[in-house]
Amino acid sequence: MQHEPHWPGSHGEQTDVLPAVRPQPAPGQAPAKRSYRKAGFIAGGVFGALVAIYGIDLLVSQGSVPRGVTVAGVDVGGMGREAAEQELRGKIEPRLTRPLAVTAGEYQGTLSPTLAGLKLDWPQTLDQAGEQPLNPFTRLSSLFSSREVGVVSHSDQAKLAAALETLRGQVDRDPVEGTVKFEGAEPVAVPPKTGQKLDVAAATAAVVEKWASGETLALPVTSTPVRTTPEGIQAALDGFARPAVSGPLVVKGEGKNATVKPEAIAAAITFEPADGGGLTPKIDNAKIAEAAGPQLKSTEKEGKDATVVFEGGKPTVDPSTDGRTIDWDPSLKPLPDVLKKTDGREVPAIYKDSPAKVTTEQANQLGIKEVVGEFTTEKFASDSGVNIRTVAQKVNGAIVKPGETFSLNGFTGPRGTAQGYVEAGVIKDGAPGREVGGGISQFATTLYNASYFAGLKDAGHKEHSYYISRYPAAREATVFQNPNGSSVIDLKFTNDAPTGIAIQTIWTPSSITVKLWGTKRYTVESIPGGQSNQSDPPTKPGPAENCHASNGAKGFTTSDTRVLKDVNTGREVSRSTRTVHYNPQPKIVCGGGQ
Repeated sequence: MQHEPHWPGSHGEQTDVLPAVRPQPAPGQAPAKRSYRKAGFIAGGVFGALVAIYGIDLLVSQGSVPRGVTVAGVDVGGMGREAAEQELRGKIEPRLTRPLAVTAGEYQGTLSPTLAGLKLDWPQTLDQAGEQPLNPFTRLSSLFSSREVGVVSHSDQAKLAAALETLRGQVDRDPVEGTVKFEGAEPVAVPPKTGQKLDVAAATAAVVEKWASGETLALPVTSTPVRTTPEGIQAALDGFARPAVSGPLVVKGEGKNATVKPEAIAAAITFEPADGGGLTPKIDNAKIAEAAGPQLKSTEKEGKDATVVFEGGKPTVDPSTDGRTIDWDPSLKPLPDVLKKTDGREVPAIYKDSPAKVTTEQANQLGIKEVVGEFTTEKFASDSGVNIRTVAQKVNGAIVKPGETFSLNGFTGPRGTAQGYVEAGVIKDGAPGREVGGGISQFATTLYNASYFAGLKDAGHKEHSYYISRYPAAREATVFQNPNGSSVIDLKFTNDAPTGIAIQTIWTPSSITVKLWGTKRYTVESIPGGQSNQSDPPTKPGPAENCHASNGAKGFTTSDTRVLKDVNTGREVSRSTRTVHYNPQPKIVCGGGQ
């Protein structure tokens, strides 16, 4: 019979508790307690040594700049503050007064730190670097790394703003669209160029932060885009510009042709930016017409308005002629397609009839049958007389239809040497001078008075600044044009009669007469006013050379009243008064006398 084992202390009951078994050390191995004690001694020694080194390092580096610190590229790590400041001054100060190299987009230039009011703050710069850290691990890592802390700058805001504003004038540029230009008849591509503007706010911050680095400073700019692209410009060059000037253009007239050479074609072509980066060609029809027109002049018929001529002292109608001329815009409408071709380069001229603005029938029905107003002025120099005769010949026979306003400047156009006018004497500031068209104001005064006595409506005129004794006071006019012929002072009157008006001029070497013909409506009376507000002439020294002394004349205010009476009944129709002030004419003294 087999029995279960019986463990002591179990009281005969089975349990899961096993007896503890202690491992025995291997032969020759020291006990574990002794090994642990030895490792502890070594670690403690190392730690103590590190603590000692850390303490020594703390004592040695008190007040020093942290290791690994650079300022504007200068290594001052581990130095005392005084030594660090001396190192920074020695390395950085020489560059602080030199022009600072800057770039801004495509611009390269310099900025003067002195003019920009820039200065370095050395103490704050070193304060920014800080002190040696207490953390041992940070101190350890600083042995193997570097840290750039930059500089602390101060700037005179007004000076810096002014310096950057000056710089902006060189940096900023507007965008330039690409195009195709012609050098003679040779097309040349002009690439587009984006615009740029200096970002002043960002540039200010960049300058203050980095100006002492000694490196070229890149200032921020904003770009302004362009619509065109190099590819689009090349397409316009190849697709239109080159074919357009590949040969002459023929304009086929009635019985005669005109040839427009490539150089003239090129002068008429420009390009505008188009969507998609390309170019749209624009053709100036007027320039093509200018080149072809003279060659086709014989195929046209110039029209002429009916005018009134005066034969035997009475008006007769010189008949009108309808014109037939080339209508250039529709004639040249096919050009954009024609110029893309290298052969078959021709367009037909389209003609149009040009009816006269004043026909013979209209002129005969205008009721121009009698003198309704006339006036004569006398005494002018021979050179002034040439100009008076020239303007009189231009105006003679002009017709003013009912409701129309006649403008002397508008009717004559420019009055220069090309139109037959000459220099004539004038007095300006007491000295004689010469101006082309001198004397025209005498004709204007004569024409104004003729319209005055015809009872026509004044549509605008201006009197002379000084009173001229050969003209009626407050009943005279002057005119003036710029050198390019544009009007400055004009004489205008409106034909408010139901019938037409024809202007007749009669010139002699000593007088000019203007007669207005129509159907008489009024008898006209002029009532001159007295003088008031008189002022003595001031004394004024004349020019050093060619001085003409004069006694001057008083200034004054006066008026004129026009009374219109019905020619048939004698009843007063209207009464109007015009008041005019004339300035005193200075007394001119010569040779410094008083």
